[in-house]
Amino acid sequence: MPYETPTTPLYAVSGELLVIAPRTADAPARQTSANPYRRLLATPGARAFTAGNLIARLPMGMFSVSAILMIAGSRGSYTLAGAVTATGLAATAIVAPWTARLVDRYGQARIAVPATAIATLGSLTLLLCVHYHAPTWTLFAAYAATATTPNTGGMSRARWAHLHRGDPAALHTANSFEQAADEMCFMLGPALAALLCAALFPEAGTLIGAILLMTGVLIFTAQRATEPPVAPRTRARSLLRTRGTPALLATFLATGAVFGAMEVITIAHAGGAVLALQAGGSCVAGLLYGSLRPALNVRRRLLWCLAGMTALMSLPLLAASSTDSLLALAGGLLLAGAATAPTMVTGMTLVQRVAPKGQLNEGMTLSVTALLGGIAAGSATAGWMVEHMGTVTGYVVPVSAAGLALAIAAAGLRRT
Repeated sequence: MPYETPTTPLYAVSGELLVIAPRTADAPARQTSANPYRRLLATPGARAFTAGNLIARLPMGMFSVSAILMIAGSRGSYTLAGAVTATGLAATAIVAPWTARLVDRYGQARIAVPATAIATLGSLTLLLCVHYHAPTWTLFAAYAATATTPNTGGMSRARWAHLHRGDPAALHTANSFEQAADEMCFMLGPALAALLCAALFPEAGTLIGAILLMTGVLIFTAQRATEPPVAPRTRARSLLRTRGTPALLATFLATGAVFGAMEVITIAHAGGAVLALQAGGSCVAGLLYGSLRPALNVRRRLLWCLAGMTALMSLPLLAASSTDSLLALAGGLLLAGAATAPTMVTGMTLVQRVAPKGQLNEGMTLSVTALLGGIAAGSATAGWMVEHMGTVTGYVVPVSAAGLALAIAAAGLRRT
């Protein structure tokens, strides 16, 4: 029930200072449970929109693997499969920020449902084109249409930011929960896609992924009580001109290169199964990080997280260069992953602080776009290193990318 008059004050962080802010009319009451995640999910409406969002988010880890297996199995070319998925990634980088801007302007339900319907039709069209051996160009066109898929993780974070504004502890736990959910979906999604394509039929991963995406978004957007209100229509200033945003996006770009490089090098060196340990380490670290107190100085916390990530990313390099033991490499990847979630949680918290009111979805989607661009660049760089310098030397790439992210953040965020 909303409060009609201000009651007990809440603590809020503004810039570098801790200030006292009265509880607003829409701010939820604090729960008494000692478990921060139980308190989080006790927020009215939270479990319903979280369930829908998780259903919609799982296919994000399925689509690219499903498309590669489906196209390569039908056309006999991994080169073609990779080119089609790369085209979809490039289209997403262009379209996603515009979709997010429309979500901020007109609301999640009004934009996410039709945008998801277009993306679902794109996936189903790709399936039919592959199955009926349509011309090659149709595969590129169909997969490019999936770029309208809304940033479901960003929309969920926007809801938490709306529900728990003025409560940095709850928001910190929410961001940690969302990051752990990302890691879980990208850990389970590829395995589920491969299982479906192998056990049923080559198009099964794409088909079931499309059904899950549409179903999850419909459930998520049906929870109108928790949807953030639409900001008054004004002439929005470009986020790229907002103080602190360019440095943050550059930091996310370099961080994405860490992920892309580590994936390619580890698959080349030891196969894909051991790579899941990095995501597992990140998932556990994200949940533990969410139980800690939020930082008063988020910029300083981000620098510490990036420094920790740089140090821990050197562990797989040390393991690969000093021994042939797969167990040692697995341990290095598990510990390296432990730095990922705290870095991403802190970075997304800064995005929420920097982005103007009414442009939160756009800000988080730009961050994800920067990550995707970094993943592509890191993958390409790592692939060149593997072919010309070997897999062991290739592990230098993620360490260097993490160091670059730390240097960018130290130089750029100091002036924000």
